[in-house]
Amino acid sequence: MQLTGPEIYKKATDMKIGLPDIVIEPFDLRCLGSNSYDLHLDNTLRVYTHTIPHGMKPAIEYKGDIKSHDMRDWFENETTYFLFKTQNYEFNPTNPKFLIDPTNPEHHETTEIKIPETGLILSPLIGYLGTTLEYTETRNLFPYIDGKSSIGRNFILNHHTAGRGDDGFCGQWTLEIKTLYPTVVYPYMRIGQIYYEKFSGHRAPYDKNPASHYNQQRGPTAAAPVAIDWFLKEKQR
Repeated sequence: MQLTGPEIYKKATDMKIGLPDIVIEPFDLRCLGSNSYDLHLDNTLRVYTHTIPHGMKPAIEYKGDIKSHDMRDWFENETTYFLFKTQNYEFNPTNPKFLIDPTNPEHHETTEIKIPETGLILSPLIGYLGTTLEYTETRNLFPYIDGKSSIGRNFILNHHTAGRGDDGFCGQWTLEIKTLYPTVVYPYMRIGQIYYEKFSGHRAPYDKNPASHYNQQRGPTAAAPVAIDWFLKEKQR
């Protein structure tokens, strides 16, 4: 059962039982919807460093006018731009040299990008780790985030798969951002919505699980190395 906006507000302001079930910081009533709360994009992005083609910019500062930009803007110099025109495969994201090994911590080293107030153009070729401005805590409820309708209609994917949270999660939400076209984002723009659902059964809070990787995360957080459960192979024998 999903919580309504008034119920979200009630649980976020109820201090009678100690820690409230919902914490959203900062909280503004203007961002409360009929059954959700609007979340905002913070001003920092991260990109996995080895996925950025040599000599290519991972993002471009927006000049405020589409006519002010062309393909050369993505490159550090004319030499790299010429290489792109003559050897396009060197910049193609399907090139195996840009592969990500989910088990390799070295592949999760990141480059930080600040989003200027004038806006930042994101490339469809690159995946970005962003973060919500809001810090949240959730207890006795199941939180999840999704894109706002206007974000979806601009073909911005604000979470690649990981829009589901956990009872007991505390922290900012990392966003896995992809765009279909070169697209401008701004710091503190509305990027998504958080919803809450009730659940049944005994609690197993995320913040009490020693195996949890991302509790209390702040800022865009790179992936923890993915484990391979080799013991499952033994069970197949």
